[in-house]
Amino acid sequence: MYRVEMYTDGACSGNPGPGGWGVLLRHKDIEKELSGGASETTNNRMELTAVIEGLKALKKRCDITLYTDSKYVMEGVTKWLPNWKRNGWKTSNKKGAVKNQELWEELDKLLPLHEIQWIWVKGHAGHAENERVDTLARQQAQAHASQD
Repeated sequence: MYRVEMYTDGACSGNPGPGGWGVLLRHKDIEKELSGGASETTNNRMELTAVIEGLKALKKRCDITLYTDSKYVMEGVTKWLPNWKRNGWKTSNKKGAVKNQELWEELDKLLPLHEIQWIWVKGHAGHAENERVDTLARQQAQAHASQD
């Protein structure tokens, strides 16, 4: 199985507002950067989209070490997702709908395709790869802001 390091980040100028996402995939000494954005989105949507697009870019089953500065995404996957599914995509109090449900559902379909170890890194703290994907995400947010 391929061993891959994946670094993801999302950014938003205003929340909601123009946003972007960035991904760095690394297998041995081969690296690939991915990025994109939207003119009207939220930071959490961009964080989720980064992980989704990173996973979609992998063509084979991989053993992934996934680095994110988003506790929303990491805890969503590692803690909340099973309960949301069991509760019919309702929050823990079973009253409100889970925000960004369509993205969580898409991510949920991709998760079983790989072995993923989740690692949280502090954002904006000098972690080289996190800074790199943050730059990609901010560049996309800026590019999508100028489209208005």
